Amino acid sequence: MLFNKYRKLILFNKNVIIAGICSFFSAAFVTQLYRTYYSTSHIANSMVALLVEYSVYMPLFGVLFYIDNRYRYIDPLTGKKDFKTIKNDIKKLFATFFISEIAYSLSKLSFTYQFLQLGALPYQASMVGSVAASGISIVLFNLVAIKGVKLFRI
Repeated sequence: MLFNKYRKLILFNKNVIIAGICSFFSAAFVTQLYRTYYSTSHIANSMVALLVEYSVYMPLFGVLFYIDNRYRYIDPLTGKKDFKTIKNDIKKLFATFFISEIAYSLSKLSFTYQFLQLGALPYQASMVGSVAASGISIVLFNLVAIKGVKLFRI
């Protein structure tokens, strides 16, 4: 009963978490490589980590979200794609991502930079920065999706 009520939100958060974990490890790996082979600049390393995270996170989340919600995009009467629903969901997702990802980006850069300044190893700084920023982002993500743009009806 509880699962059915919150099914869409649970699937939404599952996609956020799966995409987040994949981007988390890829950023940590690249952060360490960047420090070893390219530059010791903390700010450059923080920015590269953020770019790698987004290049993994966004496409993976998009694919997972579509797979879980593809039934919503087919008109049951005609069997054709319902472009109006797709367009509305894209707008809502864009607004949700815009707000939560600004918070994530600023906090991720700040946390990673601060941990590098404190002498943490690059992959550790990236990982701890990602976890801290993810906590902030996920809370905002859900608040905006539910209360702000009403992506899901709960």
